[in-house]
Amino acid sequence: MLTISENAQNHFRRLIEQQEIPGLGVRIQAVHAGTPKADCRLEFCEPQDLTGDEWALDCVGFVLYVEASSMVYLDDAQVDYQANETGGQLIVRAPKIKGQAPAADAGLAERVRHVLDSEINPQIAAHGGRVSLVEVAAGNIVVLKFGGGCHGCGMADVTLKQGIETTLRARLPEISQVRDATDHATGENPYFRDGHGASAI
Repeated sequence: MLTISENAQNHFRRLIEQQEIPGLGVRIQAVHAGTPKADCRLEFCEPQDLTGDEWALDCVGFVLYVEASSMVYLDDAQVDYQANETGGQLIVRAPKIKGQAPAADAGLAERVRHVLDSEINPQIAAHGGRVSLVEVAAGNIVVLKFGGGCHGCGMADVTLKQGIETTLRARLPEISQVRDATDHATGENPYFRDGHGASAI
């Protein structure tokens, strides 16, 4: 269940009172939920902005609405407000917003995707790159495809062998090999055009 602290309620109530709009509330939703880019969006909402399936939490002087599709990701979330020298800071802690790790008995493909999304892609995103799972072939061979700045990058093989494969096999020891199925000759905007530079991981 989502909770909102007294300090946060007081903060929102003060802001709402300044707006002087009858029935004005606050809506919270998870954006990019279940991914490493997941975040919370808080915004004012008038009654006509609501779809009717929101979960409503009565607060002192206003209602906090939780978007229906966000509820599973905002379960156990906490909204707080901490005063400081510059005014204050709103803090949202949502432990489930990025999704949960697959169960131990989940298929290897599902567990590989989770490691890619939660650990590997956030690192190579700094170089404008990404990697996705093509398939898990016979013998637990993981076949990947590079995109973005990693597509055609001269350091892709280093990133694959020293970064991605090392991470995947450390997390999922049953993996026997990690292979690259990318046609790197077709890369349009590689981070490195030759074999010089540093790996993205």
